[in-house]
Order: sequence, then structure tokens, then C-alpha cells
Amino acid sequence: MLDDATPSETPPDGLIRGPDGHLRCSWHGGDDLYRRYHDEEWGRPSADDDRLYEKLCLEGFQAGLSWLTILRKRAAFRELFHGFAIARVASMDDADVERIVLDPRIIRHRGKIVSAINNARRVEAVRAEHGSLAQFLWRHAPPNDERPAVVTTEWLRANPVTPASTRLSKALKTAGFSFVGPTTIYAFMQSMGFVNDHVDGCCMRDACDTARAGFEPPM
Repeated sequence: MLDDATPSETPPDGLIRGPDGHLRCSWHGGDDLYRRYHDEEWGRPSADDDRLYEKLCLEGFQAGLSWLTILRKRAAFRELFHGFAIARVASMDDADVERIVLDPRIIRHRGKIVSAINNARRVEAVRAEHGSLAQFLWRHAPPNDERPAVVTTEWLRANPVTPASTRLSKALKTAGFSFVGPTTIYAFMQSMGFVNDHVDGCCMRDACDTARAGFEPPM
């Protein structure tokens, strides 16, 4: 394991050493909040519709920004969007949009706020047809032959979009979702455990592999 390297050694590309001595994906930059997100959430699979919907929305808000910016504002997003409870967001109206767009605690992008409400309504339609949002999304998880043998920083830099994220993006757009381009959707797939993109040598990679192995995708 690369994580066994001594603290005096320079970490390999794409990894940084934390205060606990362990190597982690470098994208969290050493920020405590971001490190907890990296360790406890990123790459862990879920079949919870509300959580999946929330992440679709927040990835849409994140486009063009740092995820850390969204993470620091996530509590306010959750407050304003009723915890991303799908049915409650689907019932929001123009007055809610006007209220939210004036709140300085979040990203005040009217189009993305409207999109979050639209997407909640699209989730309700998907549920009526497919049983759950999770079933609709997880059938687009990439097959093994589309995944690299070893996840490296070089591979990640070269693949901000993948065939699976392109397929899922197209399916979501066909279903009426917005702000779901293939780059946004690949970030969603990485964060929600559709793939394990902790780079080789990250101390969380094995934990995410274990979580994914114990997860039964809803089919």
C-alpha cells in the first residue's frame, strides 16, 4: 500500500498526507470539513431517493464552482429546500423561488433554483414509471469493462466525462431533468458510489470498495 510510505516521503501525485499520517485524495486540500466529506461520504453508495435527488441538485448548483463552496452552504440549502424531501420540493411555487433567490447563504442562481423544483417533479414522474429514482439511476452504473484497472490521477484528469455518465445524462434529460450534463453527472456518480474513484493509495479506497460490495443496487 502506498499509505505505508514514511511521513518524510513526498506523497505520490494526487495524494496528500493528513494529520493522522494517512494518504488521501489530494482534492480535499487538507480542509477539515472537506476531509470529513471525503472520508465519510464521497464514494459511498446509496439507494435513498431523497439523498440521490439532493446530490443531483447540489451537483447542478456546483457547476463552475468548487464543491467545497457548496459543502459550506449545504446546511442552508437543506433548510431552504425542506431537507430535499422530494414531495415537499415538488410542491414549491414561484413565491418560493423569489424567497430563495434573495437568500445570500446559498448560490442565488434563479435557473438552478427553478431547476431543483422542476427536477423534484421529474423525480415523481420517474417514480411512477420505474418504482424509485434509485432504480432509474442505478441501472446506469458502468460495467466493469468501462472502468480502469487502477484509478490514477492521470486517468481522472483525462476522463471528466465517461460513457456511463453520458448515457445517464441523456436519460435524465429525456425524462425532463435540467442541469444534468455529462460532467455534472459523472461528479454525481463519483460522489454517490456508482464508481470508486478514490485514487490508488488513498486510505479510503478499500473502505469504499467494502461499502460497494455490501450494497445491493435496487433493480
